[in-house]
Amino acid sequence: MNLSERDKKHNWHPYTQHKTAPNFPAIVKGKDALLWDENGKEYIDAIASWWVNPFGHSNPIIADAIYQQLTTLEHVLFGGFTHETAVLLSEKLIEILPSNQHKIFYSDNGSTAVEVAIKVALQYNHNKGVKKTKIIAFEDAFHGDTFAAMAASGISFFTEAFQGSLLEVTRIPVPTEGNEKRSLLLLENLVKTNEYAAFIYEPLVQGAAGMVMYAPEVLEQLLTICKQNNVFTIADEVMTGFGKTGKTFASDYVAQKPDMMCLSKALTGGTIPMAITTFTQEIFDGFYDDDTNKALFHGHTFTANPTGCAAALASIELLQSHEMQVNIERVHQSHLDFQMQIQNHPKVKTTRVLGVIFALEIKTDSAESYYGNLRNKLYNFFIENGVILRPVGNIVYILPPYIITENQLQKVYQTIEKALEIV
Repeated sequence: MNLSERDKKHNWHPYTQHKTAPNFPAIVKGKDALLWDENGKEYIDAIASWWVNPFGHSNPIIADAIYQQLTTLEHVLFGGFTHETAVLLSEKLIEILPSNQHKIFYSDNGSTAVEVAIKVALQYNHNKGVKKTKIIAFEDAFHGDTFAAMAASGISFFTEAFQGSLLEVTRIPVPTEGNEKRSLLLLENLVKTNEYAAFIYEPLVQGAAGMVMYAPEVLEQLLTICKQNNVFTIADEVMTGFGKTGKTFASDYVAQKPDMMCLSKALTGGTIPMAITTFTQEIFDGFYDDDTNKALFHGHTFTANPTGCAAALASIELLQSHEMQVNIERVHQSHLDFQMQIQNHPKVKTTRVLGVIFALEIKTDSAESYYGNLRNKLYNFFIENGVILRPVGNIVYILPPYIITENQLQKVYQTIEKALEIV
C-alpha cells in the first residue's frame, strides 16, 4: 500500500469532503519551487504551499537557523519567562513594521493572530468601561477558522453551520472600482453609532475571495474614518505580509496605519507554525493597570517558541536581501508581461496583478461555486500537468515562491493558457 492509500485510512484533511475526494499525491521531497511525490512526479509549487513559502522549500539558511536553535534551546514557556530569540525577533519586527506598532504578541497561526486582535479590541473597551461589542468587516472576507475569526469572515459555507454562535459583525462592500462611495458611506454611518470596537480588513487584496483587489487611496479613506471615530483598525496581513504585494507589508502603501496587525504564513518561511499580533502603545496601555483583571488573559503553549523565532529571524534576513528584492520585482514584471499577453483572451474576463500576486477571472455563463465543477476540473488539470494551483471558483491565481525560476514561471503561464482551452 502506497502513502496515498495509507493516508486515507486515518487522516482527516482540511476543506475536504472525503467521500468524494480522490487519493492525494504524497509529497516526499521539496527543493526551491519544486515538490516531488512518492512516484517521482515533479510539481511546481505556484502558490507557495498556501502562501507560506516565499524563499523556497528546504531553504538551507532557515534550516541552519532552526538546527542551531534546536541544539541550544528548542522551547521554553513564555508565561513568566523570556528568551533571546523572542527579544531579537520583536526588535527586528519593530524595525520593519509601520512606525506606530510597538508591542508584539505571539501565537500559533493566522486564525489565532486574528482571534487575539478581536479579543483585544473588545477587552480594551471593556477595561475602559465602554460598551462596544460589534465588529465591522468586508463582505467575502476570510480571516480564519477559530470563532472570532469565523465571525469576521464572510464566505458563508465556511461559517453557516455556526450562525447564532458567533459575535455580531456588520459587513460593508469591498471598495473595488465602482463600489468605493457605497463602502465609505456605509462605514461612516456604522462608526457614528459608537457600537463598534474595530474594523478588520485584508489590506488591498482579499486572498480567499479570489485575490480581489482594491486601491490604497480608498483604504486610506476607510482608515481615516475609523480613526476619527475611535474605532480600532485591524490589518489582517497573514497573507499579504512579508513582500507579497511588492512592499514588506500591504499597509506600507497607505499613510494611515492600522492599530493592530496580524501576521503569520510567510513569517517563518513556511517552516514552523507561528503567528504574531502587533499593537500600538495606546492599546497596550489599556491593559496596563494595577488591576490584574485588566490583563490580557490569552496564551498558547508554544507562544514565542524559540525555534519558530529563529526561523522568523532567518526569513526576515532573506526577505531584506538584495537578491530576494530583485526576485520579487522580477516575478512582478513577469506577471505584468503575462497579463498583457492574456488579458484579451476570449475566455478571460479580468486580470489583476499586485506584487507577486497574479489573478485571472474566467468568463462563465453562470456563477461558479467555490468548489464547483469548473474549479475542480481546472485544479485536476493543473495537478496532472505538474503545477500546483488552487482556483477559487472561476478565478485562477498565482502566488509563487520568490525564488521561482523564469522557466518555471513560463511553464505555469503556459499551463494556464492550456487550461483555458478546456474550459
